Amino acid sequence: MTMTKPSFVYVTYIATTPEKVWRALVDTDVMRQYRVGPGAGCARVNVSDWKPGSRWEHIRVDDARTVDIVGKVVESSPPRRLVLTWARPKEAEDDSKHARVTFDIEPHRDGVIRLTVTHEDLDPQMFAGISGGWPHVLSNLKTLLETGRALPHTPPAT
Repeated sequence: MTMTKPSFVYVTYIATTPEKVWRALVDTDVMRQYRVGPGAGCARVNVSDWKPGSRWEHIRVDDARTVDIVGKVVESSPPRRLVLTWARPKEAEDDSKHARVTFDIEPHRDGVIRLTVTHEDLDPQMFAGISGGWPHVLSNLKTLLETGRALPHTPPAT
């Protein structure tokens, strides 16, 4: 019997355009505003040329420029769909350790789009991390696009 790896799906509705959501997913200047992680509040950005087959990196915007996640761009169809592989840097060469994340951007109605993020083939540790990470990041993205400012960053409780 084959064990299936868990998936995580998050759907949100944003009063904006598909082009603005796309830009927020691929433009480091926009990402710096909403991709703030736990701890000291260090922003993170995803860096790539966003062409199919290209490498992408999830990098901390601090002096160390630590790379937390790496992968390849599987599909890039602006402004509707972005598909990436997702791996820890030490597991980048082992395809069996890669997860896959898909961003589907669809017009919903009356100036609202539906953003669906599907993260598949997750190991238990990665599932635990993204289960808390994606809701924070995507809520922050929604707030930024709808109000022009991101949510205030609050460090996790100790």
